[in-house]
Amino acid sequence: MVIIYGKNIIKEALKAKRKIYFLYINPLMKDKVFLNFILRHYPNYCYLDKHQLNNKVQNNNHQGVVAEVQDYLYRKDLLQYLNDKSDRIVKFLILDAIQDPHNFGAIIRTVEASDFDGIIVSKKHQVPLNSTVAKTSSGALEYVNIFLVCNLYQTILTMQKFNFIIIGTEIGIDNNLNTIPLNQSLAIILGNEGIGIRSLLKKKCNYLVSIPTQGMVNSLNVSVSAAIIIFYLYMKNKKY
Repeated sequence: MVIIYGKNIIKEALKAKRKIYFLYINPLMKDKVFLNFILRHYPNYCYLDKHQLNNKVQNNNHQGVVAEVQDYLYRKDLLQYLNDKSDRIVKFLILDAIQDPHNFGAIIRTVEASDFDGIIVSKKHQVPLNSTVAKTSSGALEYVNIFLVCNLYQTILTMQKFNFIIIGTEIGIDNNLNTIPLNQSLAIILGNEGIGIRSLLKKKCNYLVSIPTQGMVNSLNVSVSAAIIIFYLYMKNKKY
């Protein structure tokens, strides 16, 4: 079970038919549109006052609604997915040890709005799918394929056997986003907030790219980098 909170995420959980164990609403809530939606989809909610709701979510901003729901599950069938999609171009993000749940949630939200097939993460050193990730994704977590693998290095080798181009991100190198191909399956690796992509994975990349910047601070937040790359490719593909 996981606790989720906020109007958007709970609306999406209900629309996606996620199993709801308990749903709690502040009796002072005035959003009639939201309340009517809840009445149609889950009429058996309970009332809790603001203080009780605050205790449920450690004083996070819950907008007057909290739910206890079925755990968010990873997909573990990446190899089958690659086989099933072998006749078309496939695009993934590979996250190498992302630690901040807000970054993870923001990346999930961006991927849901794009034409990427999903996200690949490792069992080790990666923030799990939790309440903060779900909240930051603003409901997008319901719709994004998130594949859990045992070993990113071996996964990259497998993807290369399926003719994927593996592209790493690095600060301050000459290759920019223009070098990313549009006519081949690819995976973009985004590294840890502190140390970037581990050297072992970096060595297996077909090549590295950098996002050009002009400011004094030469690095971007990882979720911002993900959004720039994903939508640069999306717009470039529209023109292709």
